[in-house]
Amino acid sequence: MSHNEVGIIVNGVTGRMGYRQHLLRSLLAIREDGGVELAGGRRVQIRPVLVGRNAEKLNDIAVKHDLAEWTTDLDAALADPSIDIYFDSQLTSARVPAVKKAIAAGKHIYAEKPIAETSAECQELITLAERAGVKNGVVHDKLYLPGLRKLRSLIDSGFFGRIFAVRGEFGYWVFEGDWVPAQRPSWNYRAEDGGGIVSDMFPHWNYVLENLFGSVQSVYARAITHIEQRVDEQGKPYAATADDAAYAVLELDGGIIAQMNSSWDVRVHRKELLEFQVDGTHGSAVVGLFGAEVQPRVATPRPTWNPDVKDDHDYLSDWQQVPETTEFGNGFRAQWEDFIRHVVEDGPHRYDFRSGARGVRLAELALQSSTTGSRIEVPADADHDQPATQNGAAASSKPAVAAV
Repeated sequence: MSHNEVGIIVNGVTGRMGYRQHLLRSLLAIREDGGVELAGGRRVQIRPVLVGRNAEKLNDIAVKHDLAEWTTDLDAALADPSIDIYFDSQLTSARVPAVKKAIAAGKHIYAEKPIAETSAECQELITLAERAGVKNGVVHDKLYLPGLRKLRSLIDSGFFGRIFAVRGEFGYWVFEGDWVPAQRPSWNYRAEDGGGIVSDMFPHWNYVLENLFGSVQSVYARAITHIEQRVDEQGKPYAATADDAAYAVLELDGGIIAQMNSSWDVRVHRKELLEFQVDGTHGSAVVGLFGAEVQPRVATPRPTWNPDVKDDHDYLSDWQQVPETTEFGNGFRAQWEDFIRHVVEDGPHRYDFRSGARGVRLAELALQSSTTGSRIEVPADADHDQPATQNGAAASSKPAVAAV
């Protein structure tokens, strides 16, 4: 193992997220800039090793980006002692077996969410990783977005006073695939392949809510398949067996009520594909992936409800843009850099397997709520809720990668 280089297996790089966000915009951008900056200005460079099932696609990516190493043999890559980190962005159904192999090989693990399809599988991965003493992390990219980082600053400044409500709207129209090609893969709409908007998005909502507002205490949800037939990549009609929309009410610590609408069947009438409105006693904010607008108490208008009189007031003009005072980079890259620092110099990293497991659990409980039509309490389960160390990362007996 080189003292100034981190070897990283990137498994699933031929997929959209694996290629665009993790390889192109994160790892290759980091490599181009000379590696990850560490404490004291030191840098550690990275060495991506591409892994996947399609040799032709892997070779094309490697040639295009001047990468020397790729393979379809995951076991051979894991056997390389100069590899320090295993990253997985495969289909969720393929993730658990590969992560188990990587843990057994002693690699530190970074994975897309959800880390598994069930809470039981999550717990198994947690146990294996802690026994092996390997560091572990799960992608929590939304927290690194400019809009949510602005929201974090508003919360920390006390702008809201007492927060009592959060409303989230996410989604867009995913074409059925007949007259316009679908912009999401067909497996997303097949439950037997691990698809469904609840399993895809509720792990995101869990970490956003618990890191910004408070842990989820209960969930009442309705998951539904609005469009029951779609057309796949080969032009063949198929039955959509997974939920494509979900509507949920969640109660958080402190009595905060969060409402989350998630849909792949909604035509967008908002500034961004994801927006949160946060209401508090002293002010409100609407934030998206990038933008943020606020309305403080002293600038709140006095609307009057009168359906018999046309209201010409421009309510949107009463909101103020949060100024750009900080330059925000790509969120996926930022978390990659944090995880690499965690591996190299044992820096803090809260977004570990336990955090990822809480997201999977929320998705399970939301689907249970939808099936039973009941409000479900989220158990205060020590296996999921208590971090192994103060910084939220599992204690590691494997030495950190040294850097010059």
